Amino acid sequence: MSIQIFSHFDSGNIDVIKAERADDIVLEIPFDAGDEHRQWFYFQLCNARDQDCVMTIANPGQVSYPDGFEDYQAVASVDREHWFRVPTEFDGEKLVIRHTPDADVIYYAYFAPYPLDRHQQLIANALESAHVRAECLCATPDGHAHTLLTIGEDDGQRKKIWITARQHPGETMAEWWVEGFLNRLLDEEDPVSRRLLENAVIYLVPNMCIDGSVRGHLRCNAHGRNLNREWAEPSAEFSPEIYYVVEKMKQTGIDLAFDVHGDEGLPYNFIAGAEGIDSWNDHKQTQLDDFKALLAEISPDFQTEYGYPIDSPKSSDYKKCTDYLAETFDCLSMTLEMPFKDSAITPMPEIGWSAGRSQLLGMACVEAFWRTLPKL
Repeated sequence: MSIQIFSHFDSGNIDVIKAERADDIVLEIPFDAGDEHRQWFYFQLCNARDQDCVMTIANPGQVSYPDGFEDYQAVASVDREHWFRVPTEFDGEKLVIRHTPDADVIYYAYFAPYPLDRHQQLIANALESAHVRAECLCATPDGHAHTLLTIGEDDGQRKKIWITARQHPGETMAEWWVEGFLNRLLDEEDPVSRRLLENAVIYLVPNMCIDGSVRGHLRCNAHGRNLNREWAEPSAEFSPEIYYVVEKMKQTGIDLAFDVHGDEGLPYNFIAGAEGIDSWNDHKQTQLDDFKALLAEISPDFQTEYGYPIDSPKSSDYKKCTDYLAETFDCLSMTLEMPFKDSAITPMPEIGWSAGRSQLLGMACVEAFWRTLPKL
């Protein structure tokens, strides 16, 4: 039987250059729509059981974030539920995955995928709770429902927490975070969750870029728009995912905004704030510092030493979610970044940073939000 490689499925993404021999498979990562970004890969390998496979992805030196592949190990799965790391080498130009599969069909990916059917089930499961309502804000360009979950009652007294996740579709750890967050938030026996919902209403968009997710994009929607550069002037035609979220935010107001992402290069969980906005002051700095210190106290996987360089005063790019929301709504606004690699401070080499660890960080954030409410 000849080796076969497929990616024509939800979130799949790879081009096959050659695959005649197990030890000489050559692949390439195609561009997202818009021909600007590429990095996400996800493919199925068939008929290679017990063969020493050498899979060379030929163009990682030309992707959006080449340093994302330094000290990186690809993930693999037989059942698409349990993902493990496999030996991977990067020389600055090519990424080489070496693995001997023990199954007739196996999958390889940049990170554990979060497929559309799981997204839909996430919403269905959440709606089993009496606390949850779902609203379709719009149809995406590819015709998917762009769904907002509202958890709790807005009685005019409760604080408003807005959570957006997976603006960049290849950052699948963001929706795994959402799953963990919801699992704890909707646990009727969890006293922290009950207290949080007694004092706050949560508006949550589990996947801001469903079209890009299904298409196997790293960063863009169906129109090739990087949604995290659309907030200042979103387009109802080209970036409706942002346009209709912003319109809803204007109706509700925001006390705390939390945008969940993944970072290709840094092997840490960290938070980026809005220090560069025009209205930044000591009070906002204290809110940000206190939240980061609190989350680090709750979760050993989170740290405050490493992250992005801090923006200089009045240098913000209001096209970005965190900066736009902080300035527009005068709220505590943050971006959570999780790694594609392993967590350098709490390494687990066999799985690296993973879907399950992302879920646990989501659970930890329930407590961080609850303990932050009095400071908002």
